[in-house]
Amino acid sequence: MFRAIHRIILGSVGIITILIAATAAADATWPRELKTDSGVLTIYQPQPETFEGNLLKGRAAASMIRKGDTEPTFGVFWFTARVDTDRDAGTSLVRDIVVTKVRWPDSKEDEERRVADVLTSLLPKTGIPLSLERLKASLATAQAEQKSLEGLKHDPPRIVVVEELAELLLYDGEPRGVPIPNSELEHIANAPFAVVRDKKGGTCYLSGGKFWYSAKDPKGPWTSIAKPPADIAKLVPPDTTSDPTPAKAPKIVVATEPTELISTDGPAAWKPVGKGELLYVTNTESSVLREVATGRVYVLISGRWYAAASMAGPWAVVRPDQMPASFKDIPPESDLGAVRVSVAGTPEAGEAMLDAQVPQTSGIDRSKAKLEVQYDGAPQFTPIPSTALEHAINTSAQVLRVGGKYYACDNAVWFVSASATGPWAVADSVPMEEIRKIPPSEPEYNVTYVTVYESTPSVVYVGYTPGYVHAYPWYGCPVYGTGWYYPPYWGPTYYYPRPVTYGMHVSYNPWTGWNYGLSYSNGFMAVGVSFGGGYGGYYRPGYPPGYYRPPGCYPPGGYRPPYYPPGHRPGYRPPYHHGPGGPAYPPGHASLYGQAGNRGRVAPATMQRDAALQKADRVAKGPNNVYADRDGNVHRQSSDGWQSRDQGQWKASSPPTRPSQPAARPSQPPAGLDRDYQARQQGANRSTQGHSGASRPSSGSRGGGGGRRR
Repeated sequence: MFRAIHRIILGSVGIITILIAATAAADATWPRELKTDSGVLTIYQPQPETFEGNLLKGRAAASMIRKGDTEPTFGVFWFTARVDTDRDAGTSLVRDIVVTKVRWPDSKEDEERRVADVLTSLLPKTGIPLSLERLKASLATAQAEQKSLEGLKHDPPRIVVVEELAELLLYDGEPRGVPIPNSELEHIANAPFAVVRDKKGGTCYLSGGKFWYSAKDPKGPWTSIAKPPADIAKLVPPDTTSDPTPAKAPKIVVATEPTELISTDGPAAWKPVGKGELLYVTNTESSVLREVATGRVYVLISGRWYAAASMAGPWAVVRPDQMPASFKDIPPESDLGAVRVSVAGTPEAGEAMLDAQVPQTSGIDRSKAKLEVQYDGAPQFTPIPSTALEHAINTSAQVLRVGGKYYACDNAVWFVSASATGPWAVADSVPMEEIRKIPPSEPEYNVTYVTVYESTPSVVYVGYTPGYVHAYPWYGCPVYGTGWYYPPYWGPTYYYPRPVTYGMHVSYNPWTGWNYGLSYSNGFMAVGVSFGGGYGGYYRPGYPPGYYRPPGCYPPGGYRPPYYPPGHRPGYRPPYHHGPGGPAYPPGHASLYGQAGNRGRVAPATMQRDAALQKADRVAKGPNNVYADRDGNVHRQSSDGWQSRDQGQWKASSPPTRPSQPAARPSQPPAGLDRDYQARQQGANRSTQGHSGASRPSSGSRGGGGGRRR
């Protein structure tokens, strides 16, 4: 039943008019009640009409019991408001409410004017708390921009398939060594793992946590060894994980161009999934499926599907809205359940699209937010095509120059300076009209998704949407990365890599968002190394290359139950499950503003402008079952079906045409309200699950941890 309702929210199937009493009763946070000088105002859950940036326009049904009265009068008000969101807490706040129109059918004209006056004076001082899950679900009914981005690249990376446990060593271009001070050693700066070369003998050493390898060339072939020389071993911290060590060291596959590795533990083992129209490979950490009818093989890489006649390729991208219908039949609770987010038209894909509409917002304390930008020598700028902007190339920061000013975006906060080297101050405004012209072919494209909303003398209100952390909409599904390759910067002192789309085994986890892993992760993990000296911008293990402090690096961990080779101790991680009984939905994906290194920037609640707001957090008695249609009429859903407010009374919305019939047909919902109803119920269900205290899946968070299937 839950999955059927979920499909309705996303417009997949028709109408259900049954009241789900258990779901409605489970979340008693609406309607909200406000005591006013005129009486008690009850506000039912708002119904969004448009949502852009953090500006929400919508309508809400309300009722007023005036002093001395016992019966409420019902009406509708339209409003505009700002929305603040906190993904870490799973909450949002509707504030700065401006009433734009009022219709109060139960009242006479002069009474309607009085109600309008009350609302207009009261609501701007009122903040309405709303769970993030309720907000996202309600947006299914809003007119929201869900375009498929132009300018993204979807050319397949090089896809390597090996029938043994293997790991990808992906260099950012040809391997380049950098001397390690006070030694006869050098490290390969543009590698994701610790690769060290002895300049005297020419031997290279690779650390994989539980394994060491050696080779005569950084590009291999690599051979497993018991241990390296002592002077090299001391550069790498010892492995302290408790994971069992595999009996055999994984093979090392080397690449110098965008590449993805599919590693199977022996020949691919195929197993039916869904209705039997698909097979999937069980002994791999990659999502590999075969359509039985055609024999075509599909692999999911960075949110994109690539298909070929066989595992040998050649591969071609398939749009998510053109995938075979059988992919929608993959059971949500199965090992492959989370791939549904990459199949257009599934509830999971729809949820991800709704999630992408909601910005993460924060108030930044001007006095606490600091920024220093380091350049490799004097600042160097180069023009960005199709814009009036220039961007700095010899720094790990994202710095733009336009109109004689410099703007830097750091962890979703904009800074401004009159000089490329600072001092930097939190920006009250940025030239977004020009910034939004930055094409996806440029590495600064992601900053087009960071916005300055408003400011006070002490606090600047900012926000970002998932594009900043490289998640973009493409034909109804999220994909990771722009698909463009951005060449790194090599200078006399530093190497700065840029964002990548492929090679980091990126996958989507419904609880934590995009994660970065390894092709084979049990016993092989990324190890951090501090070599000293320059080249501080080398690949950060477990993170996508390209950031000094990479934005959006959620804890590593896969989106599927991990695969363990024979003889390894399995653990437990619940698969993605839709509906009651599944793991709890989290309050929201981790926020950049809430990460440890950024919390000091956030203004305390006492400084922020909503501190003085009267919170509409008093829950009114009665169900959250009253709705407003776009014409300003009031309706409710009851156990008898839909009813409309008419001359102060509730009446069936669509009475039977032939009352003499033995079984009267149920009343029908007013146009458009069924979707509002279903969205409200679904949001209540998810909100309750998200705060029920149930455990959420382990992220397997460890540098480079991957999504192994158990």
